[in-house]
Amino acid sequence: MLSSLANLLLISAAALPAALAKPEQIRAVTSPIFHYYLQAYPQDPTIPVMGPEASSEYFDIAGSIQSTNTSAFLNIGDDATSYKTLTFADASATDAWALEGDTVITSTGSSFGRQLNFLVCQLAGSQYWQVYLQTGSETPAGKTCSNYQSLHLPCLC
Repeated sequence: MLSSLANLLLISAAALPAALAKPEQIRAVTSPIFHYYLQAYPQDPTIPVMGPEASSEYFDIAGSIQSTNTSAFLNIGDDATSYKTLTFADASATDAWALEGDTVITSTGSSFGRQLNFLVCQLAGSQYWQVYLQTGSETPAGKTCSNYQSLHLPCLC
């Protein structure tokens, strides 16, 4: 009897999806966006930006990155430049996201390879910085940008 119950519990546990970590904020750790947080740009919710903590969003990270505030997914564009446009959309088109400790990366097995650098460019006249995945060193002309930023979960201490 005990053996049957144990088998039933094992089968039931195997059928359940793996537990996900709690939703987390995603933040920057270096100037000029030190302690700015990932969120949708208020004037266009398809644009991911780093902005003040008061308006930050919370995210689930498991291959995709999904906002628990809006249910939007963070997707990577296929730009010809080394900086790849990120967008928020209703459907996930990117399964490359992963964590390395508390650092947001693209996984080694993804089409982007292991990337942990981001480019941010200040949106004119605002405190918000648009976020791009950086796979090289290019930056857009005529914009105020900061290269080689990294994005992190809050302290895992």
